[in-house]
Amino acid sequence: MRLEDYALIGDMQSAALVGRDGSIDWLCMPRFDSPACFSSLLGSERNGHWWLGPTGRKHADRRRYRPDTLILESEWDTPTGTVRIIDFMPPRDRNPDVVRIVEGVTGSVEVSTVLRVRFDYGRIVPWVRRTNGHLQAIGGPDSVWLHAPVPLKGGDYAHRATFTVKAGERLPFVFTWHPSHEEMPPAIDCEEQLAETEAYWRDWMARCTYEGPYKEAVKRSLITLKALTYAPTGGIVAAPTTSLPEDLGGVRNWDYRFCWLRDATLTLDALISNGYLEEAADWRSWLLRAIAGRPQDLQIMYGVAGERRLPELRLDWLDGYEDSRPVRIGNEAVRQLQLDVYGEVMNCLFVSRSRGLAPDDRAWTIQRQLLDYVEEHWDEPDEGLWEVRGPRRHFVHSKVMCWAALDRAVKYVERFGRTGPVEKWRTLRDVIHREICDKGYDDARNTFTQSYGSSELDAALLMIPMVGFLPADDPRVLGTVAAIEKQLLSDGFVLRYPIAEDNDVDGLPGGEGAFLACSFWLVEVMAMQGRKEEAAELFERLLELRNDVGLLAEEYDPRYGRLVGNFPQAFSHVPLVHAARALSSPLAGEAGVTTG
Repeated sequence: MRLEDYALIGDMQSAALVGRDGSIDWLCMPRFDSPACFSSLLGSERNGHWWLGPTGRKHADRRRYRPDTLILESEWDTPTGTVRIIDFMPPRDRNPDVVRIVEGVTGSVEVSTVLRVRFDYGRIVPWVRRTNGHLQAIGGPDSVWLHAPVPLKGGDYAHRATFTVKAGERLPFVFTWHPSHEEMPPAIDCEEQLAETEAYWRDWMARCTYEGPYKEAVKRSLITLKALTYAPTGGIVAAPTTSLPEDLGGVRNWDYRFCWLRDATLTLDALISNGYLEEAADWRSWLLRAIAGRPQDLQIMYGVAGERRLPELRLDWLDGYEDSRPVRIGNEAVRQLQLDVYGEVMNCLFVSRSRGLAPDDRAWTIQRQLLDYVEEHWDEPDEGLWEVRGPRRHFVHSKVMCWAALDRAVKYVERFGRTGPVEKWRTLRDVIHREICDKGYDDARNTFTQSYGSSELDAALLMIPMVGFLPADDPRVLGTVAAIEKQLLSDGFVLRYPIAEDNDVDGLPGGEGAFLACSFWLVEVMAMQGRKEEAAELFERLLELRNDVGLLAEEYDPRYGRLVGNFPQAFSHVPLVHAARALSSPLAGEAGVTTG
């Protein structure tokens, strides 16, 4: 199916993608980055899935999330009646559960289910046995139980059942993971868990402070971002999937089930600006644990518990989503130098403190160490925001974020009374500013460029006014925005940078879609420049790209009219929230929390 056909359920530790046809095609347990037990998303049914729906696999006629929750309801109308399936994952007590309740709405409907468990990303066919009427599948360290209200019959390495549900009946199915060396976990009360899960999400959503015209879109994005947090540690994953292609049939397929400092800080910005300070405290604690040690050892990403080793491997037994190979797990970009993350971390901690997060002496000590590293290395080339796999360059955006790191340090001292060499930071901040304006700006074309000496553009340049490097109405910013609108738009949406045979900036073959975050950045900058009608028009077009339950992937490919890239993507929902706030603000200067 298309990515648009999937919805997300999760328990803030792992997540599943549920298709419009009633099939769960992706599920990793017990963590976001654990090996999947349903992997048909990246292969075929033989790689594991769990289908549940009216006999005949007809796509749901309608579906929705219960208001202010992550509880999915899908409905099918059949000639004999209507049936509803309620899918959710209860916030975890001990073991992860996927609950699917089949509810008869009207008439009488024949329903079927097919369960194929395949551990280790579709590679391991488990040993399955029945115990007290329930199914248990075991393979290596993994064990899952299916508690079903109807008997399932085995055959062809799958288990099936067909049954009838009448109006008013509710039949619960529970899929539970646990370590294979442990005893069977106690069964849960599905109706009780449903009520508690609904209460959890609605209580959480009640804290939202956004009251603008795009409330429903903002709330859905915030719920999605919350679903991507790893509750035990406070880490935030970029997406719950791996290897969904940026270019259908191509090689731009990456594992996003990790905690990028950049993505996490931007996610925290979105949550903090809408009333969620507790998440900021949890993330700060995760950050301090993850980066503890020498500042020169800082990584751009970590595992959800702060793991540093994320080796990149290829899973050759999976055909890839729509034949997009290779399928990768792990991410080699973990070893890259991306200087912009220092600015994003410093900015996020500054914004968190400005919004009321309690002071932390240990955090400031680590921030001082990070600033020492920026002082020594800001003038080096790096791989930049987009994690290019080509040669290192002096990316303008990276330099701007080094400036932002020092700027926020100065503001920390001025506003919160912290101690530090503030005059040295001010001086270096000004040195970096001058160099960027000298080496990263093309006077003849009136635009900043992707890197020093380059003639190419980069959508990341839209961050220049958003982080306060220059005002949005500065002639150089106006020229840069105009150049981006002229040269980087595809069907009205913003590309990250030009991709062509004569431009080897990222060292990869093939093209890609329009990066949705970049288009939302353009909305925010337009709003900051007072172009709110144009900004609102683009924002409405972007909202139309969401699927029927309000989710966005990383990119949109105008060639096919489809979402592409990992799904759902925090880096798309975060700028949606910021852009909505920019459009809702009566003052252009209040457009983004990133300005501090």
